[in-house]
Amino acid sequence: KLKLPNPRNNRDFSAFGYQDKKSAINHFNLVKYDVENAEKFVLIIDEINRGNVAQIFGELITLLEDDKRMGQRNALKSILTYSGDSFSVPPNLYIIGTMNTADRSVEALDTALRRRFSFVHMKPKHHKLGETKEGIKLNRMLEAINQRLEILIDADHTIGHAWLWDVKDLEGLRIVFKNKILPLLQEFFYNDYEKIGLVLGEAFVSATKVKSDVFAKFNGGTNLGGEYSDRYLFTLKNPDDLNADAFISIYPSNPTIQ
Repeated sequence: KLKLPNPRNNRDFSAFGYQDKKSAINHFNLVKYDVENAEKFVLIIDEINRGNVAQIFGELITLLEDDKRMGQRNALKSILTYSGDSFSVPPNLYIIGTMNTADRSVEALDTALRRRFSFVHMKPKHHKLGETKEGIKLNRMLEAINQRLEILIDADHTIGHAWLWDVKDLEGLRIVFKNKILPLLQEFFYNDYEKIGLVLGEAFVSATKVKSDVFAKFNGGTNLGGEYSDRYLFTLKNPDDLNADAFISIYPSNPTIQ
């Protein structure tokens, strides 16, 4: 019987030959694992794209693969750096990582992570939303906003239903728009209020045409001021001043969802 050194006390394996190392690995292999009756565990890593995957997982990223897990065909073990313990990932552990695909940090997401995780696009679930006490149909409103965002930008920049989940009345809706939705749209469109107007409508964005006499009198140059005569100045209205009809005006009268 092969006597194995205690990794806590002795990390020097230089005296081991190939057969010794092979025997040591086989010694640690799990012969039987009750997959069918094993209790399932879920590990959720929120905003997984925010971290450095190489630093978080290190060599353990390989152990996440289905066939590299404990009791599987190509099961692998690793020695933990600090404790020296032998470690492997059991097959009854499910790892879920969440991320916002509109986040710029997704572009630099580690390739190793992409190969070892299945990516599932979670679309906003408009139908799960109801309506406020004032009769504002949140499901139709969010669907209309997202349809326009998908056209103006792309599907990755649609707004999730979570922000409106707990909204019950006009006051709650005003708060969500003021603190979350409007700042997000300003970031999406880099303060291009004309596009915000296309998303929310005239009730939220007012437009005033530039007056021809707004500039100082100046006869020289190439009539630069005339190029601005057809321009509009856009103003974003304060949600606190808007009534229920303003929010209802966001969605069309012929809904695509009930």
